[in-house]
Amino acid sequence: MKIAIVGKGNVGSALGEGLRLARHEVRYASKDPKEPIADVVLWADAVILAVPWTSHKVIAASAGKFFDDKTVVDVSNILTPNMELAMGFTTSGAEELQKLLPKARVVKAFNTVFAQNMRDGRLKGERLTAFIAGDNIVGKEIVRKMAEDIGFDCVDTGPLSSARYLEPLGMLNIKLGYGLKMGTDIGFTLVRERAASRSRAA
Repeated sequence: MKIAIVGKGNVGSALGEGLRLARHEVRYASKDPKEPIADVVLWADAVILAVPWTSHKVIAASAGKFFDDKTVVDVSNILTPNMELAMGFTTSGAEELQKLLPKARVVKAFNTVFAQNMRDGRLKGERLTAFIAGDNIVGKEIVRKMAEDIGFDCVDTGPLSSARYLEPLGMLNIKLGYGLKMGTDIGFTLVRERAASRSRAA
């Protein structure tokens, strides 16, 4: 796939490296005039928004129409300046992004993983879980392929409203890593029965 990444920080760089290793084409967009968002988004099959959630409104206002019919991956954690969860219960950052980009296929993904573990989706020999949520089947399939190509075990958590649970899970990861001093060498793995195991048992 051709994948645009808006943002060149730790998250965008790590996902970009993982996707390139999986033989996807990656281009970055940023505030740099040499990397205009509109041009890069138009080129892409899918777009990863690797920017703070507070930048979503600015991006939508300046280049929103270019995201029409694109799969847009929201990897942001919805935090206040005091590092607390900024919203929840009745909406999520991903749902608010969908309102800003109504013709895009918004999928929540990767926000429960520290950047250093995004390059191959593994930690201490274990595959980390990439939880995804979205309302569009095509969009989720594209993101599932991205995640599994990088090396993650991908779990579909249902509609985009499930981001209301994934965003607090991302907050918990941050609290464990920084608040409780566990560091960033941690991650979540969902242990479950595999389809192949069920088939053999049958």
